[in-house]
Amino acid sequence: MTTSADKKLAFVASSNPEAQAAREALHARYQGVSTQEADVIVALGGDGLMLASLHEFMDQGKPIFGMHHGSVGFLMNRYDEDNLLQRVEGAQVTVLRPLQMKATDSHGNTHKALAINEVSLLRMTAQAAKLRITIDGTPRMEELICDGAMLATPAGSTAYNLSAHGPILPINAKLLALTPISAFRPRRWRGALLSETAEVTFTALEADKRPISAVADNSEFRDIVEVSVQQSTTHEMLMLFDKDHSLDERILTEQFLPEGL
Repeated sequence: MTTSADKKLAFVASSNPEAQAAREALHARYQGVSTQEADVIVALGGDGLMLASLHEFMDQGKPIFGMHHGSVGFLMNRYDEDNLLQRVEGAQVTVLRPLQMKATDSHGNTHKALAINEVSLLRMTAQAAKLRITIDGTPRMEELICDGAMLATPAGSTAYNLSAHGPILPINAKLLALTPISAFRPRRWRGALLSETAEVTFTALEADKRPISAVADNSEFRDIVEVSVQQSTTHEMLMLFDKDHSLDERILTEQFLPEGL
């Protein structure tokens, strides 16, 4: 059994010079190893680095312990060079499953990508997008005129989804958030909560006149005519959080922040 004393850590960092300097210091202090040899990956940066690390080490069974050393750090633990092995050993494990997207463009090409936060459909021109939304084979919204729409995971519900006035989901909720982006018609539709097993299909109406792009985290595909999204049952990622600052607690706290923060 691997204990905190002999657990091997690998350190990765964003391009920020301060994060790079922290990586060098921690690598020396804790006898860091390569990511191939490591039991745990320690990511130093912001949420962008965490998402990139989760994608890079997906399905390898190596948990990632993030420490905030960037701009936005919702997915990160506080930065502290002391007692890192003990923190890692006592951390809570959160299992994440990404969304898998299959998109077809106007040329008939198929594109596939995974999203940890959300899959979003966005208008490409001044013309509003016009979408049909089908859930598990049943059309639920025949025509949505909007800037776009997204399907977000619980982990992603506090990111772009929250900015678009979508609901915050507890990390262990077996739900997905379907959220419109600046809906024009129907103007009062605020979205829906769906089972994590739902398959959602977005169809671009008048695609030639109203082109849209599909974005899965940082992967973007343009001139899309149809997108199908559902939670993956084969991919998973492991994140580690300090017990006194778990992702569950952070998501709960986010819902009680004063307006404007």
